[in-house]
Amino acid sequence: MYGKVKLSKRQIKEDKFTSFMFQAKQQLSENWQFYLIGLVVVVLLVVAAIYYQNSQATKRVDASNQFSDALSNFRGGNNQVAVLGLQNVLENYSGSKIAEQATLLLGNINYKTKNYPEATRYYQMYLDKYKDSKLDRASAFAGLASCQENQGNYADAAKQFDAAYNEYPDGPLAGDYNYSAMRDYLAAGDIEKARANLDYIKKNFAGTQLEMRAERLFEEKSLEIQS
Repeated sequence: MYGKVKLSKRQIKEDKFTSFMFQAKQQLSENWQFYLIGLVVVVLLVVAAIYYQNSQATKRVDASNQFSDALSNFRGGNNQVAVLGLQNVLENYSGSKIAEQATLLLGNINYKTKNYPEATRYYQMYLDKYKDSKLDRASAFAGLASCQENQGNYADAAKQFDAAYNEYPDGPLAGDYNYSAMRDYLAAGDIEKARANLDYIKKNFAGTQLEMRAERLFEEKSLEIQS
């Protein structure tokens, strides 16, 4: 009777490796369709990602070109053509940074052409949709204020100028917004609210032309209101 044959460690490893390779080969043979489908899915996902990135880059370029054309038309006095171009940007590239700037520019163009209802609509659209730029949001509030002022709604205009200041109190136009708010409060006959704007100007712009203009206007208009 033969004794048991003792396998070496190397033989045991080789046997395990052979068994593993056989099982892998058998599994691949039985399930190759699923592996192929998985490979195809991965390839399609990679192709789709590349296509999406390329298409987004193309859209950004197209949007930028259309915005540039509209801006050129605006500067050249072709306001209606500019408006149509910017509206096309909003329709086709909604949510993009270019669409954000197009919205604000549509407000400015309509304001320039004295179409105050449309200007108001675009300024408000900008404020409702875009929150990032304090400078541009303050400008949109000032646009709303100017629309109200030009329609004789001085109290509403003053509130919007105050909103422009509050949106960006450290901004470069903070003094101008307070002066404009003061002017409209005086036009509306509200001396006390106008005084608050004047106090801000005297505190923050002491000794400047802005302070002198504000004090002179406040004195003249408050005397008219009280007479």
